[in-house]
Amino acid sequence: MNDRARGRPRSDEARQAVLTAALTLLERDGYPAVTMKGIAEAAGVGRATVYRWWSAPAAVLMEALTELSRERAEPELTGDPEADLLAFLTATFALTQDGPSRTVLLILVAEALDDPEIAAGLAEHTGRRRELLRGLLERLDARWTVPLELAVDMVFGTMWYRMIDLHGPVDDRLATELCAAVKKLSS
Repeated sequence: MNDRARGRPRSDEARQAVLTAALTLLERDGYPAVTMKGIAEAAGVGRATVYRWWSAPAAVLMEALTELSRERAEPELTGDPEADLLAFLTATFALTQDGPSRTVLLILVAEALDDPEIAAGLAEHTGRRRELLRGLLERLDARWTVPLELAVDMVFGTMWYRMIDLHGPVDDRLATELCAAVKKLSS
C-alpha cells in the first residue's frame, strides 16, 4: 500500500479491480505487461486512479501479495501449538505455489534491489510473516537450543532457497519436515 493517497478515499471496488487486474496481467502476459496503463485498462479505471494510490506496478503487486497472504496464509489458530505451526507453514508454502504468488515474490525481491519503496514494503511484508512464525514458535513453550531468530531464519531460508534454486518443492511435505526439525531444536 502507498501513503501517497490524497483527496477522495479509495473505492474498495476500484482497488480490488486494480489488484486483480495486475495479477491477471502478470499471469497471462508476464511482468513486462504489468504497466500502470495496462493495469488501469484491465481494471476499467482511469490511470490517474492507479497513480493516485500506487507509485509503480511493483507497488500494486506488493499490495496484492499482502492481501493474498492475509486471506490465504494466516490460518485460524486452534490452540494446539504444533498443529497451528504446521497449518501456518502449509498455508504459507501453498501460497508460494499458487498462481502468480511465487512470481510476485520473486519480482518484488528483484525490484527491491533498486526501489526503496518496494524494499520497505517487502521488508514490512516479510517482517509480518516472521513475526507470525516467531509467535507460533514461542507458543511451543520450549527451551530452544538455538536463538529463536535462527529458527525463523531456518524455516523461511529453506522456503526462499527452494523457491529461487528450484531444487526441491515448497510443499506440504516440506512443512511437515520443517516442523519436525524445529521441534528437534527445542527441548
